[in-house]
Amino acid sequence: MLHSGLVSITFRKLPPEELVALVAKAGLEGVEWGGDVHVPHGDLRRAREVRKITLDAGLKVASYGSYYRVGHDEPVPFEVVLATAAELAAPTIRLWAGKQGSETADAEYRDRVVQESQRIAELAAQANIVPAYEFHSGTLTDTNASARELLAAVAHDNMKTYWQPPVGASVTYCLEGLEALLPWLSNIHAFHWVSGKRLPLAEGEHAWKRYLQTIGPTGREHFVLLEFVKDGSQEIFLNDAAALAEWLQRQNQNTGK
Repeated sequence: MLHSGLVSITFRKLPPEELVALVAKAGLEGVEWGGDVHVPHGDLRRAREVRKITLDAGLKVASYGSYYRVGHDEPVPFEVVLATAAELAAPTIRLWAGKQGSETADAEYRDRVVQESQRIAELAAQANIVPAYEFHSGTLTDTNASARELLAAVAHDNMKTYWQPPVGASVTYCLEGLEALLPWLSNIHAFHWVSGKRLPLAEGEHAWKRYLQTIGPTGREHFVLLEFVKDGSQEIFLNDAAALAEWLQRQNQNTGK
């Protein structure tokens, strides 16, 4: 089933109380809380506070958006990130697959990321939390092929990946990557960019309906999380949220969820 939500860093300056009120007003279901401002890594008291704020607003904690770099033990040890996510009651931790792109990373570097991924996947499994890579440039998930190769090498049931359409990529390329990563798919970051410019999500309806049609039948739970709102506008965000909610409702109905 597909669920709707917001990546909290989209409105980085809003305190959690105002942010959850905005998300509830938009009719979304959950929040991915960022580990830089809203729930800093290692601030367990703040994690408990934000968890309560979220649940009291009738929302779900979709995930913990950490800035952990696999293979580098940065910006804090993974155990600190994991403890924070547990206090937040986040079912998923978003993290980064190293800090080298696939074109520059050699075999030794890839193996380093693979080995630590296996370690943290096991640690997180003990806490019933799923770590998932950010699908992003400058990391080992910067291309469809590299991301799939990495996940296949890690070969751990508890290591997953996010997905988002690479900026500037064709819909065909995006669909190829999405389909290739479906066995490992966790959550999705949703936005619409053209030529480096953020645009209202509704203008990407054709592409996003195809993406959701691909994701919907997995039989698993996925949050589709809004990010990168045009002009940082709350009004545009509300419009984006309305469009997303409509698409998800239709897709869930089509897949019988």
